[in-house]
Amino acid sequence: MADTATPPVIRRADYAPPAFLIDTVALEFDLVAERTVVKNTMRVRRNPDATRAAHLELLGERLEFVSAAIDGAPYAAVRPNEHGLTVENVPEAFELTLVSLCKPIENTTLSGLYVSSGNFFTQCEAEGFHGITYFLDRPDVMATYTVTLRADKAAYPVLLSNGNLLEEGDLPDGRHFARWEDPFRKPCYLFALVAGKLVCVEERVKSGSGKEKLLQVWVEPHDLDKTRHAMDSLIHSIRWDEERFGLELDLDRFMIVAVSDFNMGAMENKGLNIFNTKYVLANPETASDTDFANIEAVVGHEYFHNWTGNRVTCRDWFQLSLKEGLTVFRDQEFSADMAGGQSGASDEAARATKRIEDVRVLRQMQFAEDAGPMAHPVRPESYVEINNFYTMTVYEKGAEVVRMYQTLFGRDGFRKGMDLYFKRHDGQAVTCDDFRHAMADANGRDLTQYERWYSQAGTPRVAVKTAYDAAQRSYRVTLTQGYGDAAPAARETQKGALLIPFAIGLIGKDGADLPLRLEGEASATPATTRVLELTETTQTFTFVDVAEKPLPSLLRNFSAPVIVEYDYTAEELAFLLAHDSDPFNRWEAGQRLATRELLALTGRAATGVPLQLDDSVVAAFARVLSDESLSPAFRELALILPSEAYLAEQMAESNPAAVHTARQFVRQRLATALRSEWLAVYEQHHAPGVYEATSKASGHRALKNLALSYLAELDDPAEAVRLASAQYAAANNMTDRSAALSALLNAAAAGGGTQAQDALADFYRRFEQEPLVIDKWFALQATQRGSAQRPVIDTVRKLMTHPAFNLKNPNRARSLIFSFCIANPAQFHAEDGSGYAFWAEQVIALDALNPQVAARLARSLELWRRFTPRLRDGMHAALEKVAAQAKSRDVREVVEKALA
Repeated sequence: MADTATPPVIRRADYAPPAFLIDTVALEFDLVAERTVVKNTMRVRRNPDATRAAHLELLGERLEFVSAAIDGAPYAAVRPNEHGLTVENVPEAFELTLVSLCKPIENTTLSGLYVSSGNFFTQCEAEGFHGITYFLDRPDVMATYTVTLRADKAAYPVLLSNGNLLEEGDLPDGRHFARWEDPFRKPCYLFALVAGKLVCVEERVKSGSGKEKLLQVWVEPHDLDKTRHAMDSLIHSIRWDEERFGLELDLDRFMIVAVSDFNMGAMENKGLNIFNTKYVLANPETASDTDFANIEAVVGHEYFHNWTGNRVTCRDWFQLSLKEGLTVFRDQEFSADMAGGQSGASDEAARATKRIEDVRVLRQMQFAEDAGPMAHPVRPESYVEINNFYTMTVYEKGAEVVRMYQTLFGRDGFRKGMDLYFKRHDGQAVTCDDFRHAMADANGRDLTQYERWYSQAGTPRVAVKTAYDAAQRSYRVTLTQGYGDAAPAARETQKGALLIPFAIGLIGKDGADLPLRLEGEASATPATTRVLELTETTQTFTFVDVAEKPLPSLLRNFSAPVIVEYDYTAEELAFLLAHDSDPFNRWEAGQRLATRELLALTGRAATGVPLQLDDSVVAAFARVLSDESLSPAFRELALILPSEAYLAEQMAESNPAAVHTARQFVRQRLATALRSEWLAVYEQHHAPGVYEATSKASGHRALKNLALSYLAELDDPAEAVRLASAQYAAANNMTDRSAALSALLNAAAAGGGTQAQDALADFYRRFEQEPLVIDKWFALQATQRGSAQRPVIDTVRKLMTHPAFNLKNPNRARSLIFSFCIANPAQFHAEDGSGYAFWAEQVIALDALNPQVAARLARSLELWRRFTPRLRDGMHAALEKVAAQAKSRDVREVVEKALA
């Protein structure tokens, strides 16, 4: 695990094709937890398009070399080394057979081949395959695979690998085997095997061309009753990809396997997707509405990778967004379409709600990443540890870059680009530029300038100035793009103006959209939203035949991942919140209004000035709360205040305690001023009956539970405690039960009695045998409000000793440690530095077990320079402590960049 030597920096500019290619791979595994034997037979040849190398250099990690043979004869000119294996003086083309040993039971990194709950699993992306066997572990080496698995039949009755099952049978001594073949060339990061005591739910479906496909979801036996939603999500994904993009499932079978020990959400191994149980297991009693939605999205995401990632893969890891940004966009579109289809609501309303949810995540997390020392372009130029670049920038901003193609060319133009991309590159390892060229060529556009979205880091800013000429009936909109005060890590990548699709509408005094006609056009277009193409640093667009001074609706549907700078008045924002026809901008107006007020209150809280909320803010929220024309899902999103983390990001010097004070003040004021309205909404949307996992039903639950959370803020929370206690006792689903428990915890912070502790104890007793639910139990306590008399750090430290806590399990570590350090800023950033000391301890402890998880936790202090001096000093000391003791390059890259 230790890697104390200064690790090399890998640079995109240094890419060179592999000196050798591997055409076929035949793997044989004798699976024993303590000592697994792997026989790897490869057809290898020199790459005619690469510089000639004297020797074949293979990567290997945590392996014991046993033997080598070339063309069937033992070969002695083989030298194991620190990083793998050197095979000397090899011929032009040859069959290489290597035998090695690994120890899965000792592998706590959860990368490569490891054991979880007595079963075997693999995780090979990004570079885990060379922890299984010696190999050219890079994505541009693609081969076909045949895999033979042998194991004790009683201990491991199920043996799975990629592709199609060729043969299975019994062996002497109680063992058995299975042989699998994947007919499609793939890079080694898409290899997978699973062996253990598992059961499955299965379905047979017909593809669009009439071929029968076997679908299976494999889980441990006690979880079989929680697989229906995952299977339905898979079927929906298959149908959607056929209808939207004309892409069929290409294998005879497709398998999903759930494992509780997993570093990520899921992995798209060809035909054998391995998932964190969090994104497979669900029934109403154990999974929330959010869990159901996340499972559908992640199942879709991994299935869509079958084409965008597997059939066409990355040339190198700098191109990671080629598959991840594109596939996130695809899963977002899938989820939006599914929400509309299931809810019965209009497609526009359902899609808008999904769009708001996606942008909230982007702005809170990716914009923060862009502002820190780990800022990097969508296509990074360098890295030390590739696992550190599975980031919000690569995924979420990458998805926005893909979405902008669709904004520019429309759905049909985007589909044409996708069709050309697959026609050109099926079965290849390619680059982000190849995707851009396909989009450009299919739509007859020069997208040379668009490349800057891939190569420039930081969040662009677009300043907007407007001028109305009543005599000329014209309205000028001047857009100026730049990056403002970007982080140093981002500034060095910024070379020029971007092509920014900037969607705009104009709203009249009556709240209706005005016709849009740009200067030089013969007539107005029917559409009331126009996409302006901003390609220069400053451009002016003039609308003509504008009968009255309009109010601009800017960046509709968040048409580009930028920050808009326009000085709306509070009255204008309230008007947009009430009237804008673009649902995203209607929500955005409310968020801007709330953010402005909250930041002003934060400044007062920091200096001890008494706080007072402007009545216009209360009135604006009241209008949304009582507007029955809006869907419950939209109203819930519109009534959630900007998060403490997002607000802190808007400050030149973050003060988490002041932010918390201001936000709590506004919540309490809204709770008090609108008490009767919250009660009415709670009763109206409190609909007992059979649970339905639909977007319509979840919208009602979301609005009801938001009302309950506001009622828990009242100075006298007795009524909220009564409602929450009754809801907890009667709940037939996890959404309502966990929301009631959260409300009780918040009410307890305001002196709401002992019901919260009673409910916590009951919750644990009910779900002691459900690990994913116990994760929620830990997270609820780690994110509770706390007080000076009851600091949450004390609760968290006590929970670290709970019998159910296990630091080796990533889900459990995230539920308690990450929840406290990332999702409870006011308590984590305590003035006494106790949170930072805890953070340092846990990063160091995790680094010895699982560097990938440790590095993700380490990133929670990367913006330390932006806090108040006392907090800054505490964070700096904690970072220095970790820097002195961290062993892995994963953690060291993060803390060294933060301290640089």
